[in-house]
Amino acid sequence: MEEKDKIESYSGEFFKYIMDNMYEGIYFCDRQRKITYWNSAAEKITGYSAAEVLGSHCWNNILMHTDEEGESLCKTDTCPAVRAMKEKKLIEERVFLKHKEGFRIPVITRISPVKDPSGEVIGAIEMFTDSSAKISAFQKIEKLEKLAFIDGLTGVGNRRYSEIKIGSKLEEMARYSWVGEFGLLFIDIDLFKNVNDAYGHDIGDRTLRVVSRTILNNLREEDFVGRWGGEEFVVVISGVGNKALYSIAEKLRKLVANSNINFEGGSFNISISTGATIARRSDTLESVVKRADTLMYLSKREGRNFVTIG
Repeated sequence: MEEKDKIESYSGEFFKYIMDNMYEGIYFCDRQRKITYWNSAAEKITGYSAAEVLGSHCWNNILMHTDEEGESLCKTDTCPAVRAMKEKKLIEERVFLKHKEGFRIPVITRISPVKDPSGEVIGAIEMFTDSSAKISAFQKIEKLEKLAFIDGLTGVGNRRYSEIKIGSKLEEMARYSWVGEFGLLFIDIDLFKNVNDAYGHDIGDRTLRVVSRTILNNLREEDFVGRWGGEEFVVVISGVGNKALYSIAEKLRKLVANSNINFEGGSFNISISTGATIARRSDTLESVVKRADTLMYLSKREGRNFVTIG
């Protein structure tokens, strides 16, 4: 091997080493959006190994970018990679990727066109960073407290922690006039019994985890999600009015509807029905939960996969 070839070989290995050790997920695609490189961080963030991704196209049910409204970006000209190559400039957006397990992950993505020496666009490089909110309170409590406050199956708050969280928010509202409103979502997975009956409890458990992770990954740090029981969840949204609460509930509904459960032999989509309400200063824990629960059942009557606010 000539000295020039050795240098180019070492340079290629060096740059690959750098990219494989970066915190951001990185991948390359050609003009047809076939993926030709997939780094270690991309594997960790998405759950897809390089072997599963290389040679496939980004629109082939791998990443399936969606916007905040749950609308697909990959099969239209709104695809960030298509725009970056067409407009020959950096595109930076907040989008949602599909994890291998089916749930949606919010990411900050930056896509740049890749040009050959003549200036011709030959592909694109995307860098993306997981922007999921982290629940710092869970990180601070001790092991025994975790056992007492966290649902073992889903990793979100359990019924006890949910009651404490809602109760403390109501107490703050009643005690301090300057404390703003908060919203409560009562969420039920649609036709969950059918999932257990058709596919078994292992798939049912996976469904619970996909829904809980989709919700958790798309909340702010100051918000909270807990498993109320069975296939029911509560979400506490701080500092919102009716319009913002409905918008958040709709976003979560669409993201869950765009998630799916993969298993050997097939996959299926899931949906949630939601009741949304703003807590009142006269509310008790029982009254605000009951109101949200009642609204959730109205969503079921509307045909499921629906948000009712009141």
